[in-house]
Amino acid sequence: MGKPAIIVHGGAGDWSDDEDAPKSESLKEAALTGWRILQAGGSALDAVEKATNILEDFPLFDAGIGSFLNEVGEIEMDALIVDGSKPDFGAVAGVKHVQYPISLARKVMTETPHCFFVGSGADSLAQQFGFPFQPNMFFVTPAEWARFQQKQTASPTGTVGAVALDMHGNLASATSTGGTHDKKPGRVGDSPIFGAGGYALNGFGAASATGVGENIMRVLLSKYAVDSLTHGKTAPESVQHAIAHINQFFDDSQAGIILVDAQGNIGAAHSTSKIALGWVDEHGQAHAKMTV
Repeated sequence: MGKPAIIVHGGAGDWSDDEDAPKSESLKEAALTGWRILQAGGSALDAVEKATNILEDFPLFDAGIGSFLNEVGEIEMDALIVDGSKPDFGAVAGVKHVQYPISLARKVMTETPHCFFVGSGADSLAQQFGFPFQPNMFFVTPAEWARFQQKQTASPTGTVGAVALDMHGNLASATSTGGTHDKKPGRVGDSPIFGAGGYALNGFGAASATGVGENIMRVLLSKYAVDSLTHGKTAPESVQHAIAHINQFFDDSQAGIILVDAQGNIGAAHSTSKIALGWVDEHGQAHAKMTV
């Protein structure tokens, strides 16, 4: 059984360098939040959910508060959480009134016989579970509203995610997003898709992906990375192998991925200029960087 471990991401892209410092602080806070849960004997599921909640509240990431507006000026959010011990998952897509979509996804997994809820059905389910109903504009930052009104292209920023291994050997993955800027209403990317936006399997590993969802979905990138572990590759080798795989199909795949294996080793790789990463080392020290 491996040592507890967690790594989080805040998307892959090519954002302004002046965003690096504030993003790094949020990523370290998220990773430490999950790490403390793991060190106290908590579950990998709790760790990835609570770490992702931190990132969903940070306005420089495209998830929760800070999500991109679609082409008609609405926020539509997607999320996926995966329990590697079963495996099992819960997912939501197109939610408009839930502050923490990843927490709703977990409720879908643990409190219903189903796996995936979308749109108004997902928002209604959230109310049944007692989630606060938030007006859609609650998620729109002043910067995003100004960008939308001026019809400007959005600065590349990202989906958020976390993967973790707990001291009981259980693995979990979480991924949450506001989708692409100015998307068609109803468009859903890879983030809530099991095997694409995230995947976990006890004994092997857990992964969370970010980038252009249409590309990531087509190769089930997260499952591909974890499957690479089953063939004897290390965590760093597996994520590099996954990016090499997606690059075979797209001239500019614009993808990133993080992974933790069953021994607590972590890996990250990307085909973009940057990927926003946060993790905690074995000494409890938080780190963040914007590329690997």
